[in-house]
Amino acid sequence: MISLAITTVDLARLQFATTSIYHFLFVPLTLGLAPLVAVMQTKWHRSGDEHWYRLTRFFGTLLLINFAIGVATGLVQEFQFGMNWSVYSKFVGDVFGAPLAIEGLGAFFLEATFLGLWIFGWDRLSPRLHLATIWLAAAGTWLSAYFILVANSWMQRPVGYKISGGKAELTDIWSLLGNEFAVHALLHVLLVGLTTASMVIFGVACWHLRRGRNVELFRKAAALALIVAVPVSFLNLTVGSRFGIAVTSAQAMKIAESEALWHTEQPASFSLFQIGGFSKQDQNPSVDIEIPKLLSFLATGSFNGKVDGLTPLQKQEQKKYGPGNYMPYIEVCYWAMRVMAYIGTFIFAVAALGAFFYRRRTLESKQWLMKTAVVTMALPFIAAAAGWVLTEMGRQPWIVQNLLKTSNANSPTVGIGTIGASLGVFVLLYIGLGAADLVLMRRYAHIDPPEPGPITGEPAAPAVTY
Repeated sequence: MISLAITTVDLARLQFATTSIYHFLFVPLTLGLAPLVAVMQTKWHRSGDEHWYRLTRFFGTLLLINFAIGVATGLVQEFQFGMNWSVYSKFVGDVFGAPLAIEGLGAFFLEATFLGLWIFGWDRLSPRLHLATIWLAAAGTWLSAYFILVANSWMQRPVGYKISGGKAELTDIWSLLGNEFAVHALLHVLLVGLTTASMVIFGVACWHLRRGRNVELFRKAAALALIVAVPVSFLNLTVGSRFGIAVTSAQAMKIAESEALWHTEQPASFSLFQIGGFSKQDQNPSVDIEIPKLLSFLATGSFNGKVDGLTPLQKQEQKKYGPGNYMPYIEVCYWAMRVMAYIGTFIFAVAALGAFFYRRRTLESKQWLMKTAVVTMALPFIAAAAGWVLTEMGRQPWIVQNLLKTSNANSPTVGIGTIGASLGVFVLLYIGLGAADLVLMRRYAHIDPPEPGPITGEPAAPAVTY
């Protein structure tokens, strides 16, 4: 049974986990929906087909609602670094601060500025220039993701630094920006974003098609969503599995934790499902369904690769870094990895079936599939949250891998009462924001897409929702 958080570090971690996971619920949809809305507007610009104009405005509204709440929740994390984790901020500030500053002053302003021009420029900018604004805004979202992942990946795999005066100092900016961990993480996150957005578009389209509303319009939306979702969701499964090789080289303990692998194996099997086997006292699961050699392939790229177990890794860590527990949260990591993988597989199956029936022109007759597509809209967000949990909790007890422990990184002058009170406020606020987001997204996903201007056929002035 997991004990309640009672220390300052526990509460600080719980608060940061709450804000991070909540914020990350909005990130994938923005990353994927911005370029897909840009594609819709491009198709309208080139073809003059008013269906694509209406879809651009329709899904553009959903993008803006998601973006606005995502920005509001993301800002909170920046303050927590200095307020709850001052020791950490002092230690990593010379390294960690650089990509975050570039993200805030460069990528985010690019994203926000051109998104603003796109919102208010419908009847003020030339069609070509207005189209460029949404593509630049989409580029800004991807650049923001890159620089944030550069910062986070340095915590997973520190590179390009030296320790001087008790803190890390940046010595090689190119090593930081080209961190292998960041490159793999960026590709994975962008594919997650495109998968999330395409499945949301497909789910919304299926909702309208089931009710016979704007059928021709939402057939086009479903087609675009499936063209993206099928290859992207499949590629994401491949990229996610290959990401394991980069993780193994930097964080061997994380791989062992996510498999509950207690002893070194060569080759190592991948556990599809198990009951028990998650503690030192109970290392042998009562039920274990395995695929031979698969973990070796995921972790090393070879079906005969060697995967170190928790017990020998624990001894190595203790010998190198001193007494302590270097393998916590085994059960959480095990299931987080499988939630992410199984949901990803299910999403691909839904997208593939949707594409198959769409091509056969029988999608609208498959009520069960369209109902499933509506429900599936929620699954990419759950998978993304599970992936974030695995990434961060699998690194513990380190806040910066092999350099600084989480237990030594919090602010010594911030007490339990202060963090507990602010955590309560955040939870209540986020419940309110989540409810508002759900109501707004549901409302504007159910309405009919706007019509073009009645006289000229040119776009009308920005809608009130913009």
